[in-house]
Amino acid sequence: MKEVVFFLGGCKSGKSRHALKYANQLSNENKTYIATCQPQDNEMKHRVEMHQKERGNDWNTVEEYLDLPQAVIDCGKNSNVILIDCLTLWITNLLLANIDNIEKSAEELIQAISNVPCPVLIVSNEVGMGIVPENKLARTFRDIAGIVNQKIAAYADKVINTVAGIPVTIKE
Repeated sequence: MKEVVFFLGGCKSGKSRHALKYANQLSNENKTYIATCQPQDNEMKHRVEMHQKERGNDWNTVEEYLDLPQAVIDCGKNSNVILIDCLTLWITNLLLANIDNIEKSAEELIQAISNVPCPVLIVSNEVGMGIVPENKLARTFRDIAGIVNQKIAAYADKVINTVAGIPVTIKE
């Protein structure tokens, strides 16, 4: 059964781990992980390696930093489940690439997800619960991430917020 599940949470909340567990319960084969992280330094490279080890060898990994909608369409042809990790890194990549209309990109992502036959799990950071950032780029990022998260949450069949390692379903 196709479902779209959106996993939210703060940094190191356990959202990715819970999304991976959920995906592994949906399928034992033809699992695709779409990574949006561009590891720019050794610390991020280490984080990527840790995520790869946690997934194991039974996952097909696709790295896509900008054209996430097309990656979903391409992967949906041969996947039993797609796990996108994560939207906030994708948004960062779009901002840094000077993509003008990120809301439109989010709508294109939703359209792509609606056109694939397999379940799609999406991970994103909840970034709007802290203080107002002091610089314009950080405020722009926070605002766009909040808008994109709202769009994805409205479309998703299920929304799970992870707090301190505990997944809490907020929409079903």
